[in-house]
Amino acid sequence: MSDMSDLASRYAQELTQKTEKLQAMLAPFNTPSLSVYPSQPQHYRMRAEFRIWHEGDDLFHIMFDQASKQRYRVDNFPTASLLINQMMQALLPLLKVSPVLRNRLFQIDYLSTQSGKIIVSLLYHKTLTEEWENAARQLRSQLQVQGFDLQLIGRASKQKVCLDHDYIDETLTVNGKSFISRQVENSFTQPNAGINEQMLSWTLDCTKNSQDDDLLELYCGNGNFSVVLAQNFRQVLATEIAKPSVEAAQFNIQANHIDNLQIIRMSAEDFTLAMQGVRAFYRLRNVDLSSYHCRTILVDPPRAGLDPATIKLVQNYDRILYISCNPNTLVENLSELCTTHRIEKAALFDQFPFTSHLETGVWLIRK
Repeated sequence: MSDMSDLASRYAQELTQKTEKLQAMLAPFNTPSLSVYPSQPQHYRMRAEFRIWHEGDDLFHIMFDQASKQRYRVDNFPTASLLINQMMQALLPLLKVSPVLRNRLFQIDYLSTQSGKIIVSLLYHKTLTEEWENAARQLRSQLQVQGFDLQLIGRASKQKVCLDHDYIDETLTVNGKSFISRQVENSFTQPNAGINEQMLSWTLDCTKNSQDDDLLELYCGNGNFSVVLAQNFRQVLATEIAKPSVEAAQFNIQANHIDNLQIIRMSAEDFTLAMQGVRAFYRLRNVDLSSYHCRTILVDPPRAGLDPATIKLVQNYDRILYISCNPNTLVENLSELCTTHRIEKAALFDQFPFTSHLETGVWLIRK
C-alpha cells in the first residue's frame, strides 16, 4: 500500500471513531444522524506557529511533544498548507545569513490563504531598530523575487512593525459563489479553510427559506458566517468585541457588497444586557434594536461555551444555529437548550485530522 493510500485509510478509521464518539455524546438529545464533513488529511491548516532554536551557525523550527515536553526539529510540516511549507524552506536560509534578523529571534508565525497570500511574523526578545527594518525590507524583497505574495511583520515587547499592512485577503468559495474574507495577523481566523467552506455551506442549507426573518449573530469575528448568511435573511445584526476583527468584518461587508448586515463592537454578555433592557450602552445609540425581528440566532462561542445569561437569551429565539469547538461544553449547553428546543440537524466538521479536536454544528428549532 502506498504512503498516501495508507494515510487515507488511517484517516478514514480515525474519522469513524470521532463520529461514533460525537454521536454517542449527542444521543441523549435525540439527535439525528450526523452529517460528517471530512478534511484533507494533509496540508489543511492555514496557520502555524513555531519556536526557533539556535545552535551555533544553524537555526531551525521546533515544536514540543505534548506528552514528554521535549523539543523536536521541524523541517517540514505536512499539517500546514503547502504555501507555509514552501515559505519555511525559503525563509530560514535567508535568516541564517543576516545577523540582525536572526539575533534573538525566538518564534515565527505563519498565516496563509488559499488565494496564495501569506503573512510571516518574526517575534524577538529585543527592540526592533531601523537597522532591523532595513534588513527586513531586504528579506521581503528576496522572498518576493522567489514569487511569494508576502506581508512581513516584526514583533517585540510593545512593538509591532508592519512593512506594509497586517492582513491578507482570502477567497472562500461557498456553493459556487466567491467571498472575500480579510484575515488579520494575530486575530482569530478559521484554521482549516476547506472545512470552513463546508461549514458555511451547511449553515446556508440550515437557514434557507429565512427571507422574512432577521438573524442575530454573537461572537461574529471577522464576519465569517454573517457575510455569507446575509443572503438568506432580511437583515443581520452581529456582535464582536475584538477591534481588529470588527474592522475586518466592516471591510468584508463592503468588499462583498452586503447591504443588510450591521456589526456592533461589544461583548455577547453586554449585548445580552442591552437586549434584556438591563443597561443602555452608548455604542448602541445609533442602533434601532426594535427594527430587528430576529427569530434566528447564531452562536460560535469560545471553548468555554455559552454562559448562563447568554443561554437564557438564546432560548428566546425560535431557531438556534450553534457552532461549537468543544463538544463537552456543547453538551452542557444542550442540557439547557433542549428543554425548549429540539435538534433538527447536526454535523461534524473535522477541522483537525489526527487529533481529538473537532467542530460541531447543531441546528435547533423551538419545540
